[in-house]
Amino acid sequence: MTIIGRRLQRFTERMIPQLVSPTAASPFLPILNLRSSTTMSAAAPLEALFKEKKALRSRVRKQLKSMDPALRSQEDEAIQRVVLEAPWFKSCRSLCAYISCAALREVDTTKVLSEILKNTPQDDDSQARKKLYVPRVEDKNSFMRMLNITRMDDLVANSMDILEPEPCDAEGKEREDVMLADEPVDLFLLPGLAFDKSGRRIGRGGGYYDTFLTKYQELAKDRKWKKPLFVALSYSLQILEDGVIPITPNDVPIDALVSSSGVIPISQAANKMHL
Repeated sequence: MTIIGRRLQRFTERMIPQLVSPTAASPFLPILNLRSSTTMSAAAPLEALFKEKKALRSRVRKQLKSMDPALRSQEDEAIQRVVLEAPWFKSCRSLCAYISCAALREVDTTKVLSEILKNTPQDDDSQARKKLYVPRVEDKNSFMRMLNITRMDDLVANSMDILEPEPCDAEGKEREDVMLADEPVDLFLLPGLAFDKSGRRIGRGGGYYDTFLTKYQELAKDRKWKKPLFVALSYSLQILEDGVIPITPNDVPIDALVSSSGVIPISQAANKMHL
């Protein structure tokens, strides 16, 4: 062993006990403990919130699974009727909406989407053809796009048997991505597992909608566009008492809720529109 090697070995033997021993008077130990303590104290509350969310998701899923099919059908009809008759829906020119999945027990949107995609505009200008964007999940890292469709036949089932648009249309042209559109959307119709009347929403845990809504809000701000209304569709049993739903920093609040009983405005923007 060289002289330098022997010196390095003696230094290591002398310093390691000071770093690892809880009783050693090492100047590095308080710094290490402080950093570790800070990280743990910051992570602990978030970890607890994620556990609460997981437990809540499990409870609501069970309730949805046991929901009477006849009641579900009644509420689906009533909720879609409320949306179709709402002034804020009639007046919107462009919107993003989810494609409901029966297996996930989401509020049905079939009738709403069919009305949007009708080929013949009504005489009343407020009923003119709307531009519709629907979700396409690209990967498991919360990456979702909203692509324009013009008919229900544009949708195909993915590996999870959920209907999505193909990236290109029948002619091989790329579908317009709402993030690249020249005009803003007025409205988002959103799914979820549970909601409350203060605007809290909990999804299924993938983070797709929260991530997308955050990006779209940033885009709207950069382009000086008015923020679209975030409206969630909910069965009665999915509306929980205020404060029950835990929130984390990345959660995006909704502006209004639509249930079978009608519209529940939440944000100032929703109240101004007299939802």
